[in-house]
Amino acid sequence: MSTAEPAKGDPANPGAPKPPEPSGVDLARVALRAAKEQARARGDAAQQKKQARRGGLRSGARSDGRDPLPLGSAINRLITERGWETPAAVGGVMGRWPQIVGDDLAKHCVPQKYDEDERVLTVQCDSTAWATQLRLMAPQLVARLNEDLGHGTVRLIKVLGPQGPTTRFGPLRAPGSTGPGDTYG
Repeated sequence: MSTAEPAKGDPANPGAPKPPEPSGVDLARVALRAAKEQARARGDAAQQKKQARRGGLRSGARSDGRDPLPLGSAINRLITERGWETPAAVGGVMGRWPQIVGDDLAKHCVPQKYDEDERVLTVQCDSTAWATQLRLMAPQLVARLNEDLGHGTVRLIKVLGPQGPTTRFGPLRAPGSTGPGDTYG
């Protein structure tokens, strides 16, 4: 006679059937899940170690962002990171003004400022005749500047004539005063 042992299930309910033992496939899944978690933990630790090295804890033989750069490369990187390409290019134009417009025009007309929002280059001339000449040449000069700087960098050239002397009467002046004519308004 064979005696079968009764199934032991839930201790609270002695008559309930016992849950099945995990099979080989289930055991493999559990082992795989545990291995993945361990690998993830090792990867996180390696990532933290790598970040600590980048943060300046240790230096190595390989190049990284902390290595010295040549001055030209450092300036170009700064210009690119800050978005200063257009103002730097226009500044270069102001330095190369005689080569761009010619020596005759450069002797009498000097670039004063560049408004980046409006894309307007302001040029000061030393006589009204040269201001008129520059106004006539403005479309060709805008085309030449845009060819050098990139399309649409300069939209308009604002030409200023010669400045007259300021009239200052007396040693003391009130702020905002325009002289003796401001009282006769």
